[in-house]
Amino acid sequence: MSKLVNHVAATLGENDHPYRNGAWTPNFDEYDADDMEVIGTIPGDIDGIYIRNTENPVHDSIGRYHPFDGDAMLHMMRISGGKATYRNRFVRTEGFEAEAKAGGPLWAGIMGNPADSKRPGWGAHGGVKDSTSTDVVVHAGQILSTFWQCGEGYRIDPTTGATIGTESWVPDEGISAHAKTDEATGELLFFNYSKNAPYMHYGVVGADNQLKHFIPVELPGPRLPHDMAFSKNYSILNDFPLFWREELLPQNFHVPQYHPDMPSRFAVVPRLGQPDDIRWFKAAPTFVLHFLNAYEEGDELIMDGYFQNQPVPEPLKDFPAGFESMGASIDLHSFQPELHRWRFNLATGETREETLFDEYPVEFGMINPRIAGEKHRYIYSVTGEPGWFLFNGMVKHDLEAGTAEHLPFGEQRFGSEAPFVPRKNQSAEDDGYLISFITDMKQDRSECIIVDAQNISAGPVCTIILPHRICSGTHATWASAEQIGAA
Repeated sequence: MSKLVNHVAATLGENDHPYRNGAWTPNFDEYDADDMEVIGTIPGDIDGIYIRNTENPVHDSIGRYHPFDGDAMLHMMRISGGKATYRNRFVRTEGFEAEAKAGGPLWAGIMGNPADSKRPGWGAHGGVKDSTSTDVVVHAGQILSTFWQCGEGYRIDPTTGATIGTESWVPDEGISAHAKTDEATGELLFFNYSKNAPYMHYGVVGADNQLKHFIPVELPGPRLPHDMAFSKNYSILNDFPLFWREELLPQNFHVPQYHPDMPSRFAVVPRLGQPDDIRWFKAAPTFVLHFLNAYEEGDELIMDGYFQNQPVPEPLKDFPAGFESMGASIDLHSFQPELHRWRFNLATGETREETLFDEYPVEFGMINPRIAGEKHRYIYSVTGEPGWFLFNGMVKHDLEAGTAEHLPFGEQRFGSEAPFVPRKNQSAEDDGYLISFITDMKQDRSECIIVDAQNISAGPVCTIILPHRICSGTHATWASAEQIGAA
């Protein structure tokens, strides 16, 4: 049956904000459902949970709303034995509860004036609410949701969706989104950044959810790292030439500026290395939102990710008035990301780089998580709807064959980041499925689709109809039954 579990009281007024309407319309209802309509057959050779994080505002903003300000709502599809159950829950963060008690907003968003916030300071420790609505992973048997401006990290029960609380090992500076789980060791690798020297830290949490390693990573000043990568023996952090205008920081304004005359820099550190072990490699100037994987081959450390050709794009011309610059900053077609490879020679200190595919903007990619840190052949990316932060299809890149296979989602159908789901008794790297939530604006509904990763152009092998139309969002993950049973 489908059951409405809870309705959250919201105070959103009527407005024409482009990211509070259409496919980004917020949800306020929490459901449990196990009798959903299924088109096709749910594969019986997968057992685990698909989790998607979304930015879902409950209250009006203090100042202008940015879609990354929204409260976290997790959408979870548990699949086992050819059957599926769905539930969605708000993450009950401290900010969520405080605003519920106050009956309205308490924080200015990332586009607001920090002086208008109820708390001074930067990011999730100041003028921006730690909504924990950016990224989501599973570690030590529980869901961990994180915020891109370095929040506390929230643990969620994967069975009930209940918020357990903030993570105990998170350092004073917080934890950024895009902590990485290594299935081979059970470890969680993370970083943070701040406006205070040394400006970045890096750490490792064991499979027992205990902090086992934490070091400073000295940078020239405040920076805006968003992701990291790891191989079997190394972690890779970054210092890109896109960071805040230094003259505005004393006034507590955080305005990013691109410096194309400066190189990109990558810090390579042994997984449990010390600050003196860090080696810096220079590369072409850019900004990278997301990396895919890294692996070692001879003297080289090889890393793949999405190189931006226009890190600070021009404002959109055909976009709602007043939102042109914000729209461009989150539109894949505006900053033109393409699949890129960096090669760091650990013997000579040299960097080589190359474009792998450049025929269209792609981002938000996945690989088979079982080979993270090892050499990969296949990459699964999404394509973007021109002019919007919406995903309109997926692409499978075969790096050995040099080919790309497409699956468009269809007119007015928008998906999410699509994790790879290994098939039981997997026999090849791409032997499994891709899974995604789809919002269909023409049919006014949302679906969960499962696609054969060895034949994505054939379309879904099954479609599960959700009990409501869900809001668009950012990141997603898949965890096996063994992983969620490891608590």
